[in-house]
Amino acid sequence: MNTIQIDIVRIHLSALWIALMLTNLFGDVLRLMTGDVARMGETNNFTQVHWLSVAILMSIQIFMVYLSLVLSQPVNRWANIIVAGLFFALTALSIHTYPSMYDRYLLGVGLIFNVLTIWTAWNWKGQAA
Repeated sequence: MNTIQIDIVRIHLSALWIALMLTNLFGDVLRLMTGDVARMGETNNFTQVHWLSVAILMSIQIFMVYLSLVLSQPVNRWANIIVAGLFFALTALSIHTYPSMYDRYLLGVGLIFNVLTIWTAWNWKGQAA
């Protein structure tokens, strides 16, 4: 019988990606419930290519949940640092475009999850597996 031993850091990284996804999803739900999506109006001119780009960008977080559990430690470490850094930059650059306080709060929470992901991956000194 094969036993798989998973480093606790892998679980922490995967959980951080889940937390980030849930934070983003909650912001989207609130935006729909409050009518802010309609008031913001910036998606009215989105084409299918725009929506596909958004879907691809958001699916990266879903892949990171899984990849954080299965990639070898060195690759995993750098993938988490780079991808979380990318999401941090995108969020930081766009936070001013959201008018609602709840949005800015949730985007700030997302930034914290990105920083925690980078910090966790940066400090991960595990065996290559």
